[in-house]
Amino acid sequence: MRKTNKPVFLALLSLLMISLLASACSPTAKGGADTPSKDASGKVTLTLWHGLTSIDLDNMQKVVKAFEEKNPTIKINLVYTESNEGADQKLLTAVAGGNPPDMALLDRFKVGTWASQNSLTDLSAMAAQSGINQSSYYPFVWEESSYKGKLYAIPIDTDSRMLFYNKDHFKEAGLDPNKPPKTIAELEAAAEKLTIKEGKRFKRIGFIPWYSQGWLYTWGWSFGGKFQDPATGKITANDPKVVEALQWMTDFGKKYNVEDIAGFTSAAGTEEMDPFISGQISMKISGNFTIAGIKKFKPNLNYGVTPIPTPTGTNFTTWSGGGSIIIPKGAKNVEASWKFLEFLGKEEGQYLVNANSDFAVIDSVNIKYGYKDDPIMREFINILPNSHNRPVIPEGQLLWNELASATENSTRGKGTPKENLDKVTETVNKALEKYK
Repeated sequence: MRKTNKPVFLALLSLLMISLLASACSPTAKGGADTPSKDASGKVTLTLWHGLTSIDLDNMQKVVKAFEEKNPTIKINLVYTESNEGADQKLLTAVAGGNPPDMALLDRFKVGTWASQNSLTDLSAMAAQSGINQSSYYPFVWEESSYKGKLYAIPIDTDSRMLFYNKDHFKEAGLDPNKPPKTIAELEAAAEKLTIKEGKRFKRIGFIPWYSQGWLYTWGWSFGGKFQDPATGKITANDPKVVEALQWMTDFGKKYNVEDIAGFTSAAGTEEMDPFISGQISMKISGNFTIAGIKKFKPNLNYGVTPIPTPTGTNFTTWSGGGSIIIPKGAKNVEASWKFLEFLGKEEGQYLVNANSDFAVIDSVNIKYGYKDDPIMREFINILPNSHNRPVIPEGQLLWNELASATENSTRGKGTPKENLDKVTETVNKALEKYK
């Protein structure tokens, strides 16, 4: 959903936690965290930092209104902070200084990093008492909201990734638009038939494995690989199946000339100039978040979606991200804040916060939206029980960056996929040593 990509984030985090640990041990800090902030009328005002805009903000405001009607002694104050590195630094500074907001919106991708540095409140006991447990959500959602067996965030939304394909292009190329590719071999054959190239210039390209949401996570899992050993917690980016996936991506680049592909993608635009919307690319891996743009800029586009192909044409999967709400360590109104998180984490709050926007993390809510009756949306929903989440580790961003570099280097002929993924595995596992 939202990613902070700068290494300075972790450096600042480490420095600020020295201050946090000192303040957390003082009598003042402990007392402040246990004492609700009430006004003269006895009402508690909670502050929620967020980076929401447009329909997402409208939905959150509806959640707040419904919650306050049910809890008249609690008021929620929404405070906008941009979703960027600066907002993370601001929150970290507030946590380290012993004056954090009561709640904050946090990309679930970051939960492992923050929890490892003691920046988040453990929600496990409160969740258990409220009947919120692993069975409440899609499996990957609970996994990504937890760290070392403890729950640190309440998930609020999610997404999934599929193969988008242009049905009109399929017809023109002599392909059956009702039989999209299921295997990697079928995907390659379709891409070849769909591609129109004049010299070094692509007039139309059938498919680019790494374009849009075609990250190595996407293909590594589709090839049956694993990025982490569940028993040891160590990163396994050089899993043979992940190496196989990257080798396939590399071979694809060689076949169509990676430099020619790079020239095509560098000229590609966004929004209405998205090459899938404009008809310059016939297939791409993307998420449900792409659908709004298609409806807005080319509502008559004749397209379909299908699970990401696998080598065998079976065991289809995807991967997902999303946002969450956390209670920062040292927050002063934990009990009242939990009431809001509980409301947001159950069906009523989930229905309000994701209406006409994102997917809920509860399957029954997505059914109520009617997604399973929609021929496009139901494909995204049906795959969610088999979705993956990125490894929940303190160095999640480092792993993301290293995998991206390995993909770039391998497809550009700078080292083999095995060599590059060995390096990723060694680099990240070495970085994880300091958290033991």
